[in-house]
Amino acid sequence: MAENQKIQQIDCTKVPEPTLRRLPWYLSNVKLLKQRGERFVSSTQISKEINIDASQIAKDLSYVNISGRTRVGYEVDALIRVLEHFLGFTEIHKAFLFGVGSLGGALLQDSGLKHFGLEIVAAFDIDPTLVGTHLNGIPVYHSDDFLKKMEEYDVQIGVLTVPIEIAQCITDMMVDGGIKAVWNFTPFRIRVPEDIVVQNTSLYAHLAVMFNRLNFNEIK
Repeated sequence: MAENQKIQQIDCTKVPEPTLRRLPWYLSNVKLLKQRGERFVSSTQISKEINIDASQIAKDLSYVNISGRTRVGYEVDALIRVLEHFLGFTEIHKAFLFGVGSLGGALLQDSGLKHFGLEIVAAFDIDPTLVGTHLNGIPVYHSDDFLKKMEEYDVQIGVLTVPIEIAQCITDMMVDGGIKAVWNFTPFRIRVPEDIVVQNTSLYAHLAVMFNRLNFNEIK
């Protein structure tokens, strides 16, 4: 890729979801290669590091409008810049978190989220021992204060880490209050209007897959 390659806008709705899920893996790998002193990287090099077919990597990278040099590959700094921009990691997206339990508290303590474009600016709970406190500098408010805080903060994303029995109720409250996207960590499949973006991240589902494959390997 030429040094003056410009970042181009692409309609992300046309990018397959599996591709979007793989692109952060490529970004992390290329950053590691940069730390090792590499200036250029090929699809074959990335393939060897993360065990994804090189042709698939090249196809995925075609969606971000970056071209490599023959027999050289992609310029590392440019590839990092383009991927970070494409994935939205260069722009800070503010979020509210609902449910300051063990998982919610851990997310509040994870300062690394900001490096990927997500800043949790406030949390909500009903536990009187939590309301009015701060975790990692982030204020915890009572859930009843949500609408008032929506007027104070420029927030479109809600992070859902509440107990399963109130997941839909809290989701409805968020959507009615103006939240446009929900990062759902509960094992409950929330129902939302068509114009609301939902990303389900069920730790329990991933555990089930891991346990199943582990048991299968032990049987073989």
